[in-house]
Amino acid sequence: MRNKSILSEAREIRLATELIKLGARLQILESGTSLSRERLCKLYKEIKGVSPPKGMLPYSTDWFASWQPNIHSSLFIDIHRYLIAYTDVRGIEAIIKSYQLYLEHIAANQLECVLSLTRAWTLVRFIDGHLLQTVPCTKCGGYFLVHTFELYSNHVCGLCNIPSRAGKTRKVTQAAAETRAQLSAA
Repeated sequence: MRNKSILSEAREIRLATELIKLGARLQILESGTSLSRERLCKLYKEIKGVSPPKGMLPYSTDWFASWQPNIHSSLFIDIHRYLIAYTDVRGIEAIIKSYQLYLEHIAANQLECVLSLTRAWTLVRFIDGHLLQTVPCTKCGGYFLVHTFELYSNHVCGLCNIPSRAGKTRKVTQAAAETRAQLSAA
């Protein structure tokens, strides 16, 4: 009997370690494991070298509806739904696996990571709570996030209808400025 509790505690520590390495906040660790807050804080400090960040988790469905976060969040939730449908992975383990696959996709395509594990966890909660849902794009057929009570007939996604300011992030603007400076110096 005692061996079982040691093994289950080891599984919980492994799970918490994996979550911490992916950037999970303390609130996610507490909801995803049965370890005490004190042990989670010690584990976080041991792994990251600093105390866990304080403050509230993001709680706005609007972030997921904006252009770039919508595309990344839609990708993540599609991966998550696929894993739930075709594997036996559930709960926090499904979120971890989905997030790892999302990160692999981002790295393979050399994209900027927009979705944090905290936002991914929050997104799954919003989907489960029916605050957000996915609907198909009428042009490409991909499924994208929308607010549940939003009118979405004839929905066109952000990839098929790119906003005029899309891609004009600080990083892109700085890269363009550096390129212009190099060309003018030559």
